Amino acid sequence: MPADSELNSVLMRRQEINNALDNGDSVRVSYRVVNVYTEFHEFTRKEIKQYEAVFKRFNTNKDNFLSLTELKRMMEVLGAPQTHLGLKTMIKEVDEDDDGRLSFREFLLVYRKARAGELDEDSGLGQLAKLTEIDVDKVGVNGAKNFFEAKIEEQKKLSKFENEIREEQEERKRLEDEKAIRRQQFLEKAAVFK
Repeated sequence: MPADSELNSVLMRRQEINNALDNGDSVRVSYRVVNVYTEFHEFTRKEIKQYEAVFKRFNTNKDNFLSLTELKRMMEVLGAPQTHLGLKTMIKEVDEDDDGRLSFREFLLVYRKARAGELDEDSGLGQLAKLTEIDVDKVGVNGAKNFFEAKIEEQKKLSKFENEIREEQEERKRLEDEKAIRRQQFLEKAAVFK
């Protein structure tokens, strides 16, 4: 955007705000598109990708917003269903542009507030934040133990397949070596008849 048109848009916005304030109207907040990786510096890139995967999983109409019904479905799947009023309250708490739906940026605000301790644990947003992360305090050591044992079992399965592949490769090599030896023996016997 050229500097004069950027300055023009800033001045126009300032004029809108001044006119609204002079008339006693409320000023509607306006947001620019920002890079979530730079804005939410408290999260790692991997965490943002995980949150994005959750967001996309429940954004069934692919409009890059979580509507009331999509949020309702998300909470039901996560095992914390909410009332219609509860869902509206959840959206209103982080809906900065008052459009009645959550953008990915607003969705990340839930986790920012949870990390800062600004959410009531029993609120819908508090439950949403907890249900998408492992809380060792909540599940206890046995819950964490079961989680990690399941991970170990998964690794063992992978290593079992690796062992099977290695055995197949060794068997193939052994068969090729035997074939080479038989071929050499055949050539030696064939040389006798020449």
